[in-house]
Amino acid sequence: MKRICAGLIAGAVLSFAAVTTHAQEFKWDLPNEYQASSPSGQSDKAFKAAIERLSGGRIAVTLHPSGALGYKSKDHFDAVADGAVPLADTYTGVFSGMNPIFTLSNMPFLAPGFDATWELVQVIKPRVSKVFEKEGQVLLWTAPWTPTGLWSKKPIANKAAIQNLKMRVYDPTGVTTFQGIGASPIQLSWGDVIPQLTTGGISAVLTSAEGGSNAKFWEHLSHFNDLSFSLGMNMAHMNKGVYDSLPADLQKAVHEAAGEAEKAAWDFARKRTLELNKVLADNGVTVVTPDKAFLQELGKAAEPVLATWKEKMGPDADVILGELRARLK
Repeated sequence: MKRICAGLIAGAVLSFAAVTTHAQEFKWDLPNEYQASSPSGQSDKAFKAAIERLSGGRIAVTLHPSGALGYKSKDHFDAVADGAVPLADTYTGVFSGMNPIFTLSNMPFLAPGFDATWELVQVIKPRVSKVFEKEGQVLLWTAPWTPTGLWSKKPIANKAAIQNLKMRVYDPTGVTTFQGIGASPIQLSWGDVIPQLTTGGISAVLTSAEGGSNAKFWEHLSHFNDLSFSLGMNMAHMNKGVYDSLPADLQKAVHEAAGEAEKAAWDFARKRTLELNKVLADNGVTVVTPDKAFLQELGKAAEPVLATWKEKMGPDADVILGELRARLK
């Protein structure tokens, strides 16, 4: 009996040793400039849990939200391409200078709401994947933000209120649109927003209610103007060399985990949008509904953005927009 027990114990030890030798064959850092509580931060958590489960512990992921690894969103593309990090979760507006296809997911008023934006994502995903692949990267998943509005110190309900307003925008589409309506927009990375608010460099911020809530904007700004400007978009992307070096079963696990991460992000953003009015009210933030005339003027100011995009995109622009219109029907 003692022999059997000893044999069983020895076998268990050997089995454990075999498992531990396979554990954490791959250790990946995943940076994100935004907070862990954001939709993209939630997608990172979901990916970590899923890939560690699906790989049987062979892949371990360390999350670095809030820019903790030292990278801003604009640094992510090169960091992943060069292999400084194996993957990253990045706001797509910073990629607009690389290829105009990335601009479309944040185009003002083009696809209002989650359902329309999801259809837009289905149109651009194959094209975005090709761009990433050409640059030695693999698209993994998308993560939307809640609808974009304007955080400010006063109500911005009409055109007069926005004149010369020093405001942060997140990409060139915002610069063009808000310059066109008389504001003074400045494109800033997320990590630079609070310092600029604190020093008075800006007095308003274009971002989602969720983004401002994560950063406790109510400590600086008292109003959220519900513009429904667009749904901002993050995309997670991976170094293709790292991906290609994985055995087939782990490549499959990566894609399955990415699918879980994407679903988690979209589900969270939809649910969170319904909760945010209470969150803002509980923290003393006034939600402002701008008048229709102002929103129409803002839409007009955004028209050159789409025209410029079509010019940069070339003949494929009409094909892409045609596909989107067909899906939205």
